[in-house]
Amino acid sequence: MDENCLFCKIVRGQIPSSRVYEDADIIAFKDIHAKAPVHLLLVPREHVESLITAGPQHESLMGKMLLLAPRLAREQGSVDGFRVVVNNGPGGGQEVFHLHMHVLAGPRPWKGF
Repeated sequence: MDENCLFCKIVRGQIPSSRVYEDADIIAFKDIHAKAPVHLLLVPREHVESLITAGPQHESLMGKMLLLAPRLAREQGSVDGFRVVVNNGPGGGQEVFHLHMHVLAGPRPWKGF
């Protein structure tokens, strides 16, 4: 855990979130700056900065996150598909430096996201 990381604070419950899922490895919550009717963030409890810094030890965690995405998208109302976005590093648009996946579904105003 990183004491100053926004997502670590959410994982620890220091900052409230609209959680839709949690287990020993992952939490998922609604994005407060939603770009679509369904916009979830899947965040590992472990502080991993990005895919750039992830290693082989994170392989099962990444697989678990990807397999969780369709289930949560459906549960939140996605009926015909969804999009998964993982921003990496400043040049890739990452704003919070704790690995996370965006899951977006619904009408596509987020087309350029």
